[in-house]
Amino acid sequence: MTEDARPPLPPFTREDAVRKVRLAEDAWNTRDPAKVALAYTPDTRWRNRDTFLQGRAEVEAFLTAKWARENGYRLIKEIWAHGDDRIAVRFCYEWHDATGQWFRAHGNENWRFSASGHMAERHASINDVAIAGDARLFRWPQGPRPDDHPGLTELGL
Repeated sequence: MTEDARPPLPPFTREDAVRKVRLAEDAWNTRDPAKVALAYTPDTRWRNRDTFLQGRAEVEAFLTAKWARENGYRLIKEIWAHGDDRIAVRFCYEWHDATGQWFRAHGNENWRFSASGHMAERHASINDVAIAGDARLFRWPQGPRPDDHPGLTELGL
């Protein structure tokens, strides 16, 4: 294992893949673009909705802008399927805009990992739905989701 490896490493067992998904969720819930970008290969390739990115610097800039406009961001990811070096997830996140309008984003991601455990490719399809503030389901304090908070399946999402 190299010094900068990001376990769990491929080939993934089911348990490894579930752990990798939770580590990604926890990192994204920090809303720290520099920290999150380190989980990707230096030449990572992304498709996020209609935006195409290449490299950590573009990922970090993208996340900086994203979290500047998506206030109160809270995310839950859930594994859908996995292979030796690939993981598919579904996710939801809640956020509000500058006017206070809340949204729930529903999406799917396909990930491919390098041998070092860094994400080399990320393909994300996402839809936002406006919700009332009292319809929010993700109400934990800002940061990683508490271990006892229900996941997507338990919440009926």
